[in-house]
Amino acid sequence: MLRFLLARLGQSAIVLLAMSFATYVLLGLMPGDPIDLMFAADPDITSDDIARLKALHGLDQPLIDRYLAWLRNALAGEFGYSRLLNEPVLEVLAPRLGNSLLLMAVSLAIAVAIAVPAGIHAALRPGSWSDQAINLCCFAGVSIPPFWFALLLILLFAVVLGLLPAGGMGHEGDGVLERLRYMVLPVLTLSAAAVAGYTRHVRSAMIEVMREEYIRTARAKGVAERHVVRRHALRNALIPVVTIAALDVGGLFSGALITETMFGWLGMGKTIYDAVMGNDYNLALVGLLLATLVTLLANILADIAYAWLDPRITYRSRAHG
Repeated sequence: MLRFLLARLGQSAIVLLAMSFATYVLLGLMPGDPIDLMFAADPDITSDDIARLKALHGLDQPLIDRYLAWLRNALAGEFGYSRLLNEPVLEVLAPRLGNSLLLMAVSLAIAVAIAVPAGIHAALRPGSWSDQAINLCCFAGVSIPPFWFALLLILLFAVVLGLLPAGGMGHEGDGVLERLRYMVLPVLTLSAAAVAGYTRHVRSAMIEVMREEYIRTARAKGVAERHVVRRHALRNALIPVVTIAALDVGGLFSGALITETMFGWLGMGKTIYDAVMGNDYNLALVGLLLATLVTLLANILADIAYAWLDPRITYRSRAHG
């Protein structure tokens, strides 16, 4: 297991290095830089001032040299300052990382808690009215655009019923229950499509697994049906669901831009978008790298979960294979 984890961590380091280079180059090729924006905002700055500031910040150097200088500083734990917020990048991102992780964890937990029982129920009764109703709800869930669903939730629960806040994250003096009220609508928005997708995957995987020979053998030996489903079928059926969930982590972490914008949730998605649009290179680069790191860690955890769900999968075979 140790060799497997070391190999995966090494691969993750290579991916992060490649991601940092690609992101830095793409951001560096964007039109304008912080000094140019400063010049546009202050007509009193002279061309000599521009040249001096660019030399001070290394913006007069070739792009590859600037990247290598940034990489050396990053390896030393220095990620620079946010131009938009005038704060160290890590101090800006740390609380927003926590906000996104909280939103992501709650959304995934709710999605899995609903999708697994619903998918099992539908798979054990294929073609029944309940199966058709679940499929219809899943089709609606994956078809509704997130921004439109968010608007519907705001109109219903915030405007019409007045039960929940339309957006924001609460205030520092609010209690836990009051802060949780601000999470309800964004969590429902993120969970809706995830529940639909996971339910369909669980259903299809369970139907396929229930046709396997070892399931018929277990039934022939007199094993109770609930044990056949839980101990034999479900563990194997969850493997593709774990894969999809691990891949969804990146989307929920950095791609929840629409949800975070609609509800004013100060997380990583909105932060990365604002940084890119504002030419805040340091903030955008480190934010994207954090999103990549979380996705890579989620995939490593998914690989470990494979071995737990299916004993036939071993770390040694995966490390050598």
